[in-house]
Amino acid sequence: MDTITLGELASLLDQHRLDAALEGDPSVAVAGAACDSRQVTPGNIFVCKGAAFRPEFLSAALEAGAAAYLCTPDAAPGFAAVAPDVPRILCADIRPAMAWVSKAAWGSPDRDLQIVGITGTKGKSTTAYLLQMLLDAAGPEPCAIFGTHAIFDGTGTFESANTTPEPPDLWRHLANARRSGLRRVVMEVSSQALKYDRVLGLSLSVACFLNIGNDHVSPVEHPSFEDYLSAKLRIFELADRCVVNLSGDHADEALAAARARGAEVTTFSLDDPAADVCATAVAPAAHGMDFTCRTPKWTRDVYLSLLGEHNVEDALAAVACARAVGVEDPAALDALADAHVPGRMEVRPTADGSIVTIVDYAHNDISYRRFFDTVDEFFPGAYKVAFFGVSGGKALDRYRDLPAIGSRRADYVVLTSDDPGPEDPAELCHKIAANLAPGTPHAEEPDREAACELAFAHARAHVAEHGGRTVVCALGKGAETEMRIGNEDVSYEPDGAHLARLVAAYDAEAPQAR
Repeated sequence: MDTITLGELASLLDQHRLDAALEGDPSVAVAGAACDSRQVTPGNIFVCKGAAFRPEFLSAALEAGAAAYLCTPDAAPGFAAVAPDVPRILCADIRPAMAWVSKAAWGSPDRDLQIVGITGTKGKSTTAYLLQMLLDAAGPEPCAIFGTHAIFDGTGTFESANTTPEPPDLWRHLANARRSGLRRVVMEVSSQALKYDRVLGLSLSVACFLNIGNDHVSPVEHPSFEDYLSAKLRIFELADRCVVNLSGDHADEALAAARARGAEVTTFSLDDPAADVCATAVAPAAHGMDFTCRTPKWTRDVYLSLLGEHNVEDALAAVACARAVGVEDPAALDALADAHVPGRMEVRPTADGSIVTIVDYAHNDISYRRFFDTVDEFFPGAYKVAFFGVSGGKALDRYRDLPAIGSRRADYVVLTSDDPGPEDPAELCHKIAANLAPGTPHAEEPDREAACELAFAHARAHVAEHGGRTVVCALGKGAETEMRIGNEDVSYEPDGAHLARLVAAYDAEAPQAR
């Protein structure tokens, strides 16, 4: 791997008008960057950041081979004891400094990659997976993907810590993709990544704006909707080609921001025939959706193995993004017949069809409405049991919106944990219960695995007493395998795996035993 000197990194920060001071030998060679001591490889520059950072993290990084470190001036005295002779760069504005240093230390791999960045309140993961499928089908090499649940960078598949990685990790994965001979990367870009400089300096081939809704607006995230929208629109500053949903709220602002960049703009829409990529004849099909996709160059019928019109909209976004990077192969759309997005509308019925379980990552007001609209469309008249929670200490609007929507759309609700974080899980369940529709039959079970059992048992009891079909809706966690409780990530059985066991046990019983 190429190296850069510590002096060159300090000069780079000066070029970006960041007040940096170099202490130590400027000729020290740096190769790569890290902000987690467990990810350090020899030659890295280590970034000391965060309110919870402790000197022992720096010690561990140095033991792993870090050649230098970056920190703020006010934190520097505390590191003298653990690293008295280690060269370092001091910069008060640590987040942009980390972004520029990480890009340079990893050799600016974006210069050799086609990168598609996707932002939106809802649909980022589905669009990213569908786009990856289209680009893989077009070949010749696989497409890298950086998403909410996993990262594939050509060297392996890794679990994600954030929707968009911190700069040292982002640039490491991009460098891995380049080194592995990959040409294309699809990545989700969160509003937090745009606001807090995780993608600062990144050159996108395409920036895609899906939609925006009232989410992530709270004292600990975006203080206002205007701040949230402004952060999302910053994605266009990174790209020369843009993709915009004409049917989304604030589409006019998105188009204006894209055009202000002087960018080539591709539009898509589920219901506007003026869009470059649009759909007609959208209709439910067996375990999926049928639609006709039209672009300026071709029209063809498509089967998508995902339920709901919102997934057709995400498929159109993927087609538009593929077109923007120069991939216009209608045959690639055959891949959508086998589309599978972990934790998104995962449907598993019992053998007799009396109970249908659906796992979905829905976790805000937009996705809740889309989810229940889809359930009502595909399973009209079914009795619905839903179990869900909210993330503790953030997105405080969800405390109100999710129980209000869930209780009006489901017949029975089990409130449980969904990353309670700093809040007591039982108290959090009780807090959001106050926002259920009056008279809603419900239970509170903070243990998510127990809540899953309780919801399925209620479904069984309802089928036994009333017959018909019951749908069990597992909302919020999707395919995730860990839950944030306090300051720890605690492993638990994913909703899909747990429900699969319950369905299998149900199917194994003789009908007369039920």
